Amino acid sequence: MDGIKSYAKGTVFIYSGVEEIEEICCKNENIFNKYAILVAQTTFNHEKYVNCQNVIKKLYTKVIIFDTICNVTEKRQVETKDIASKADVMIVIGGRKSSNSQKLFEISREHCNHTYFVQTGDDLPLDEIKLFQKEKELLCDSGYDTFTVGITAGASTPDDIIEEVKIRMTNLFDIYSDETTNINGEAEKKTVDEKPEISEDMSFAEMLDASFRTLRPGERVKGVVTSVTPTEVHVDLGIKHTGIIPHSEITDDPAEKIENIIKPGDSIEVIVVKFNDAEGTVALSKKRIDSDKNWQSLVDAADSGEVVTGKIIEVVKGGLIMLASGNRIFIPASQTTLPRSENLPDEKELSIFMGQKVKVKILDTNKQRKRAVGSIRLAAREERKESESRFWDNAEVGQTFTGKVKSITQYGAFVDLGGIDGMIHITELSWKRIKHPTEVVNIGDEVSVFIKALDPEKKRISLGYRTDDQNPWNLFTEKFKEGDVAQVRIVSLMPFGAFAEIIPGVDGLIHISQISDKKIAKPADVLKISDVVDAKITAIDTENRKISLSIRALLEPEEVFSDETASAPESVESTDAE
Repeated sequence: MDGIKSYAKGTVFIYSGVEEIEEICCKNENIFNKYAILVAQTTFNHEKYVNCQNVIKKLYTKVIIFDTICNVTEKRQVETKDIASKADVMIVIGGRKSSNSQKLFEISREHCNHTYFVQTGDDLPLDEIKLFQKEKELLCDSGYDTFTVGITAGASTPDDIIEEVKIRMTNLFDIYSDETTNINGEAEKKTVDEKPEISEDMSFAEMLDASFRTLRPGERVKGVVTSVTPTEVHVDLGIKHTGIIPHSEITDDPAEKIENIIKPGDSIEVIVVKFNDAEGTVALSKKRIDSDKNWQSLVDAADSGEVVTGKIIEVVKGGLIMLASGNRIFIPASQTTLPRSENLPDEKELSIFMGQKVKVKILDTNKQRKRAVGSIRLAAREERKESESRFWDNAEVGQTFTGKVKSITQYGAFVDLGGIDGMIHITELSWKRIKHPTEVVNIGDEVSVFIKALDPEKKRISLGYRTDDQNPWNLFTEKFKEGDVAQVRIVSLMPFGAFAEIIPGVDGLIHISQISDKKIAKPADVLKISDVVDAKITAIDTENRKISLSIRALLEPEEVFSDETASAPESVESTDAE
């Protein structure tokens, strides 16, 4: 802790429990409004550390807590507590100066009164253990049926010392094994520290041999998952060492969550990567087991032409790396679905595939190096052929689809119907006249279409987009009838009259004779494009979809009459004079 303290720039307090923290805080009230950082020695008692955290959180509003306790140490402390709570005698093996071993001793003593801390076999209080065992036998009628001994050791305890303690304890229990009986008077031997590979039928020596077994790198072993964190998995291998599988040895996909793959209680087969007796851990790999098991499936896929599905996990120079069933597959840039050009796609262009699930066909495998090469392009081509075949087998005029606009030309838009393309002609995009398809749709738009016509021989599909409920003529006839007055907008001027938009997509003709109550030479004398005027619907030709409009019909009758009579007398008088 002095070493950690030397790195701190601010005020540092070292404590060993809740009482000392409370005392420090009472004497230093001026620190409550400052930021505090809480850390612990990696071998500190985990339960005590949690209690200390609770006290700090109550006293401080600005506290940052780091979980610095080693996971392996924490697990061993939890296991020691569990063993000690069941044992009659507890033996802790380790160095007196070892913080880790000292913590195990303190935890054990809290739950088992008869706890002994030994450094070597010579420290074992065999006479005390014998005496205590005899006393328990005398209490057999009170419900005691076995005499249990729990043994734990610090992670760095040498194996030869553990072996020495094991021999002495074996000799002790070999002497007394025939005298130890259960409440039924039957001979029985039992140890508290049972592992998945340990049987109650084993002798004391056999149990210890199983728990202190050393594994070799490359060895395949089975175990049970005890805990899962975002970064690693702990495995009980039936030995004193804790098996650890880091995230990188579970999957090559850094985004994959371990809890989605492995859960506590799962039985698991792994390969030993590294055995660290000093730390009491075994580095394991599940990924290598998966890779070995699934490699043959890639070889078979290459031979059969079967499509393989995987996830793109890396963009490299010249291509992509896909992970499929624990195996890495290289996909050259030329075998992606990016458009081909003189230059191959660079890493920036290839990055659009990152994280995507894709299908590939295996082009080649190297059995010795366990490397495979795949093609997204060939898999997509084959999938497209299958989709086309299914489509033409089931396609009928009138069928509806939802697809995405794939490309646009001057004369229409192409829609991906799911592996096969159909075209919406520009005249089918809208009921009104448009100059370009982009006035209605854009690339990437999701549209609902229906089949208007099929040509299986030429593999052409004509699609419809506009529907009757969108038909402007239907909207017009529902809203207007002959004699109604509508507000219209002048859209074009011709020598014989003006065309006016009644609603979008429906125009009517105002004949030159119906523009004004006076004689005009051309419509432009009175109207201009975009003018908005009121007009009366004088005729509707439903068969030919033509509409006649009149502005003149809306003029006041009195005005029309006075104008006509004003000119008539002159005409009459002129005639009479003659």
